[in-house]
Amino acid sequence: MSQLKASEILKEVKYSSSRSGGKGGQHANKTETRVELYFDVPASAHLTDEEKERLRKKLSGRMSREGVLRLEADDTRSQSMNKALVTARFLALLEEALKKEKPRRKTKIPRPAREARLKRKKMRGEIKKGRQQGRKFPGRDA
Repeated sequence: MSQLKASEILKEVKYSSSRSGGKGGQHANKTETRVELYFDVPASAHLTDEEKERLRKKLSGRMSREGVLRLEADDTRSQSMNKALVTARFLALLEEALKKEKPRRKTKIPRPAREARLKRKKMRGEIKKGRQQGRKFPGRDA
């Protein structure tokens, strides 16, 4: 994703903050350091329909039914640091999800490899067959 497109998409992002759990003691109990990022994929003006569909498929587990992508960060005791972290995660997630997958090319197993495999199978079968001949089982009438 280009730098220009990333900056345009970041204009559509909404942030909210809340009190963070975990470490921090009194500081964490009285300051809103957790940052949540919301990105409304269907309403985005800077993504094509194809890109929106790709995001919907790849990030469906992170989206609400309405198509709003939600990420959060409460790693540090600083709201601004958490905002920077969640923004970086968002951009990396978008970049990864918008990559086009290369189509898989069908390949044929080479004849020598097939023949070698069959030869190994045949040898293994012969080994097993050799184990069965002349074998008697206790308690059975032969």
